[in-house]
Amino acid sequence: MDTDSDREGLEWQIGVWDRMSQLYLREVDSRLAPVVKHVIKRGDLKSGQMVLDLGTGTGSVAIAAAPLVGASGKVIGVDVSPEMLALARGRVSASGLKNIELREGRAESIPVGDGTVDVLLASLSLMFVIDRAAAAQEIRRVLRPHGHFVAAVWAAPEQCDIVLFQQTAGRFAPSSPAPDVGPGALADPGSFLAQLTEAGIHAHMETEVFGFDFDDFELAWEVLARVTTAQLAPEHLQEAKTAVKALMWPHGAGPRHFRNVTQFLIGRVAE
Repeated sequence: MDTDSDREGLEWQIGVWDRMSQLYLREVDSRLAPVVKHVIKRGDLKSGQMVLDLGTGTGSVAIAAAPLVGASGKVIGVDVSPEMLALARGRVSASGLKNIELREGRAESIPVGDGTVDVLLASLSLMFVIDRAAAAQEIRRVLRPHGHFVAAVWAAPEQCDIVLFQQTAGRFAPSSPAPDVGPGALADPGSFLAQLTEAGIHAHMETEVFGFDFDDFELAWEVLARVTTAQLAPEHLQEAKTAVKALMWPHGAGPRHFRNVTQFLIGRVAE
C-alpha cells in the first residue's frame, strides 16, 4: 500500500494531528472522557494482559488501561503523530505508570508481532484510517486466539453534533489527500464490519449517547474547526463560520450542548 497517494495522505494526517496536539490535550481530552471510559469498560481488561491502544493520541486510553492489567501486563500505545506521542509520553511519565510503551505507527502496519495482543482498543481513531481493509487484516494479525477488540466511532451527522459541526465546516475546506476519512467516515460501519469478518473477527455494534458542552460558538469553532479550515482564504473562512453558526447556533452564539451518538464496534477472533 506504499503508494505516492498513500504517503501524501499519511503526511497530511500527521501534519493535522501534530498541529492539533496541544489544543487536543487542553480542550478535547476531557470532553471525550466518557467515550474512553466505555471503551475501557467494553475491553473487560484483566491482570497480565497485553493491550494495544491504536491511535493513542495523548495517551488517555493507555493510561486508563495500564492499572487494570497491572505490573504483569503491558499497554502499547501507537499513533502516527510525533507531537501527540510526545504529549502522551509526558502524561505517562507524570502518572508514574511503568507498564506503558509508546510507539510511532499506523493501523495499516501495526508495530507489534503476530499474535501478541490480548485486547486491541481504538477510541475514535479508526475513522481516520486511510486503508481500513488493511487495518482489519492487521488487527487480526496482532490479536491472539480468542483476543478481542473494541473501537469507538461517531455516528452520522443527524445523530452526532460533533460530526455535523465538522462536516458543515469541512464543506468549505480544500479536498484532503486522504479521501473517505474523518469524523463521520464510519457512521455506517457495515463495510468495515465485513472487512473484519473477512479477516477472521466476528464483530457487532452497540451504541451509547454522550455529550459535552461549549461555553460559546467561538470556543467551539477554535476547538473543532481550526485545523479543518486552517488553509481557507478569509472570505471562505467567514462563509464556513456563518454556515455552522446558522445551522447549530440559530438563536445566538452562547452555550451549546453537543449530543453525540457513539458506536462501539466489538469483535473477537473467530474460533
